Amino acid sequence: MSATEAAAPAPGSFTAWRRSLQERVTQGDVGMLPVILGLVLIWAVFQFLNPNFLSPRNLSNLLVQIADIGTIAVGIVLVLLLGEIDLSVGSVSGLAASVMAVLNIKRGVPAPVAIAAGIATGAVIGLIQGSWFARFRIPSFVVTLAGLLGWLGVQLLVLGETGTLNLLNPQIVNLAGNYLSPQAGWALAVVVILVLIVDAIIVRRRRAAAGLDVAPLASLAARLVITAILVLGTAFMLNSYLGVPEGLLILLGFVVVFDLITKRTTFGRHIYAVGGNAEAARRAGISVNTIRVAVFTLAGTMAACGGILAASRLLAVNQSSGGGDTLLNSIAAAVIGGTSLFGGRGTVWSAVAGALVIGSITNGMDLLAYSSYIKYMVTGAVLLVAVTIDAVARQGRQAAGRA
Repeated sequence: MSATEAAAPAPGSFTAWRRSLQERVTQGDVGMLPVILGLVLIWAVFQFLNPNFLSPRNLSNLLVQIADIGTIAVGIVLVLLLGEIDLSVGSVSGLAASVMAVLNIKRGVPAPVAIAAGIATGAVIGLIQGSWFARFRIPSFVVTLAGLLGWLGVQLLVLGETGTLNLLNPQIVNLAGNYLSPQAGWALAVVVILVLIVDAIIVRRRRAAAGLDVAPLASLAARLVITAILVLGTAFMLNSYLGVPEGLLILLGFVVVFDLITKRTTFGRHIYAVGGNAEAARRAGISVNTIRVAVFTLAGTMAACGGILAASRLLAVNQSSGGGDTLLNSIAAAVIGGTSLFGGRGTVWSAVAGALVIGSITNGMDLLAYSSYIKYMVTGAVLLVAVTIDAVARQGRQAAGRA
């Protein structure tokens, strides 16, 4: 046995885990840690400036407010993992909401069918744009920029001269306006904790069986205890007001599903492979164009779902639905949350983290009655910091790879 082999720590030991952690930090692979620290700082500042910021009522409203942007950002994360961009999600979300509203209000179509039609609209648009991008090799920036303009025109055509359509159907309104009972909220919290514990144990055993580095049991237990405290604390806070918002559950449901898809399916691994190096993925036998078309289709679908959630929260659809800062906030949420602009790195959970950061800034400044220009300036600064961290981390990985 060589000296190097003798000095190598045993897999699963604390030393092996510590060395692995040090290597990740050295290479800038710190995950969502900067986002979490930033969120804690933002909350502390706003709580100091306005004691109502961390009240159950305001936090509940904040979580409802980020549901639509977070849902759209889930699709943006998938696109960014490919190293591409989708500038049409705002227009797609507005068009999907308009299709739903017109069918339900003007045509008398049942709410579930109208909602399904709105979601299908987003999926078809994503399919068209993804196919166009893959077939003609036109940069996704250009294709989706054309979509941003074109689908906005279609939205205005669909709405006609009606102006605002007020949503009254309970099945639509309750998507973002309904809350779980306290009993259901506590039961859900307990189920979530149990699932997280079982999943953590299964993942640890699989990594140990494969000879990969695993965190010490004490570290795993501490992480699970902290997670359980956060989950129960969130349930307590939300139950202190109206209960757990169903809009938040819809967002988290999407995140969990796509997190499982990206991390534990062949399709998900192919997304990361294409985003990391498309040519290498092609030579490995991956159908790069198929992956691209599928991802843009999913992005269009998520944009439609986000638009419908926004319409449900605002109780109306009009010509400005999906406009304003919807696109910019959706992309910013994905990037601020830790998804790399260079492709191949990031998780779907970054959509929630980034949406929380943006939503907290907007919510806190609204409580302080700050002007809109200050909100835009602060959000822009946070986005720049996030992109800078991503670029520095990428340089660190490249330097480590050359060493």
